[in-house]
Amino acid sequence: MTATTFDKPAVEDRTSSSSPPPLRLQLAPPGTAPALIDGAWWPCSRDLTAELPLLTAALDPRWGRITHVTVNPTFWPVIPRKVPVQGHVVKVGWFKAEQDPHKLLLLSYTSGRWDLLVIPPETDAVTAARLMTTATDPARSLTASGLIQEAERFRIAAEAEAAAWDAARETVWDSEGGHDARHTSSHGPVGTAIGRAPIPAAGK
Repeated sequence: MTATTFDKPAVEDRTSSSSPPPLRLQLAPPGTAPALIDGAWWPCSRDLTAELPLLTAALDPRWGRITHVTVNPTFWPVIPRKVPVQGHVVKVGWFKAEQDPHKLLLLSYTSGRWDLLVIPPETDAVTAARLMTTATDPARSLTASGLIQEAERFRIAAEAEAAAWDAARETVWDSEGGHDARHTSSHGPVGTAIGRAPIPAAGK
């Protein structure tokens, strides 16, 4: 296997250009021990007809011609029976209970079976990058769903930490007079000006 990463294009670039979007894929480096996941794929959509040709075009030279693909229908709204790709047709099947919903299974006549983590298309770039790195780590041992759950826990923890940091910073600001200074700056000068206004002398 070969480690390959393709950058995510901007949404506006995909819609304004007639060329297909770059593939977003990372495979475990060659020589790593067998694992539950052989790499991670971050498709741009849940449209297998549009996404599979790009994927197989990258994998055929490395893994041999991909002939069959299976998915779990949980996250794929339409599952075509066959998808035309470069020079041949890939047959598509599905398994509800037997296959991890976050995994894509690929079969090649020459190289056997390969399993990819499918990163949800709506995933933010930071989380997707983390998932790709984790899925191709030589020490990887989690299932596809396990990787997604771990990434979600990490995201929630990071958001909670950021919120706690913001709250702590606001507390320090208030304790050092920041809140009072804000209050004074908006109301204090007016009251001071009124209080120090000179009293006119009698007869003037």
